[in-house]
Amino acid sequence: MIINDPAVHAEVSAAFATYEQALNSNDVAVLDMLFWVSEHTIRYGIGENLYGHAEIAAFRSARSPVGLERRIERTVITTYGQDMATASTLFHRASMGPEKIGRQMQTWARMPDGWRVVAAHVSVIPTPKA
Repeated sequence: MIINDPAVHAEVSAAFATYEQALNSNDVAVLDMLFWVSEHTIRYGIGENLYGHAEIAAFRSARSPVGLERRIERTVITTYGQDMATASTLFHRASMGPEKIGRQMQTWARMPDGWRVVAAHVSVIPTPKA
């Protein structure tokens, strides 16, 4: 298995960038498109546990668009072969203040219609001391 094949890594990096732009602009249609349309898709959020694309889409459409903008750092994308990848990042939101840091991990899979998030986990913790 090839880890971080440059072509595959570029594809997943582009999909992740599209996700990040859609998240910051609350483009729900793009966010919904980027998650695998399946009852097997899972997203554990800061305050919700969502099972299946339908629950994830319902959450996104009901969520307030206020305060979604964020700054990311230490993003690590790792590809495994041609069809699987993980994307991990830290994020900061003004609404969280400097005392909190967010963490996001996504599992991406190549599907017939492109790269899709098949599992995601988002959490917020106190900012670690330096």
